[in-house]
Amino acid sequence: MLDILKGRGANGSNGEKVGLGSVRRPVIGLALGGGAARGFAHIGILRTLAANGIVPDVVVGTSIGAVVGGLYAAGRLDTLQEWGRSLQGMRNILGYLDIRLSGSGLIGGEKLATRLEDAVGQTLIEDLPIKFAAVATEVRTGHEIWLTRGRVVDAMRASYALPGIFSPVLIGDRWLVDGALVNPVPVSAARALGAEIVIAANLSSDIFTHSTTIYSHGAIPEPVTPVVAATTTKRRFPRLFSAEKAMKREFFGSAGRPGISSVMVDAFNIMQDRITRARLAGDPPDLLITPRVGQFGWFDFHRGEDLIAHGTRAAERALESIQEAIEVLAPAPAGHAPKTSESKVDE
Repeated sequence: MLDILKGRGANGSNGEKVGLGSVRRPVIGLALGGGAARGFAHIGILRTLAANGIVPDVVVGTSIGAVVGGLYAAGRLDTLQEWGRSLQGMRNILGYLDIRLSGSGLIGGEKLATRLEDAVGQTLIEDLPIKFAAVATEVRTGHEIWLTRGRVVDAMRASYALPGIFSPVLIGDRWLVDGALVNPVPVSAARALGAEIVIAANLSSDIFTHSTTIYSHGAIPEPVTPVVAATTTKRRFPRLFSAEKAMKREFFGSAGRPGISSVMVDAFNIMQDRITRARLAGDPPDLLITPRVGQFGWFDFHRGEDLIAHGTRAAERALESIQEAIEVLAPAPAGHAPKTSESKVDE
């Protein structure tokens, strides 16, 4: 892997935390997966863990996971939630899509990048109080790139640059796109940065259940329709749209016909699902949090509060297992009972 630098922990050198007495707490890593708007669930997860005394020393993210992780590491997580609250519907979201007819992506991404830059400014990854890395993919070579130095906003932007939708981002001498192409839930990166316990958040666990094969499929016979006499109809003139509005209609599609975005996103979902299963099987996390957000679309940023609530419930269901894993590595001192939490009833 490229560009891995050793950073500082949140509460001591090398990411170590000291608990009661002289018991060293294990280094906790958080691997945040991709999923566009579904990434708001990560906010609920992070806040629930923090409320129960589980604070990560290492945060690694892919795509929207890199955005949430970067803002969290910079102490600006509220900014993302406030932005979500300001979106009242798809019309507000369209205002952030600077769609263009030329270039290497349908969306320039400058408006979104400006919002992120307003939040984190010129903050460098190496100056963050905890270890952070954003995962991206190099165009042409397919190399998995771990961005561990340089501007936080550049790393986030490269990590979510979905090919065909957003333009690639040039960092150093490499053109980078979405990290979900190679590592959708970056458990391996969290371990490499020193995490002893890795908690992973997968946002695509319930999008596809058990994929199957349709062994025989073909055209559906067209029904025979009676011939009717031609009638003269009043000629209708289509409403004139600007080039940008027409492009946005093509981007999102219409009833009964998928648009460019839905075709690309569905294809990306399928690919990400397959890669995620393979990567998690080969390098499983110690604990896996799986918010049930499959019913939310990639552009449902205006439903941020609902997504945060789903993340909160998913984290609450996992709390007891997480705390048990921490106690295994660092037993509580004599006379102190380990902190546990009742498992929440599934939604």
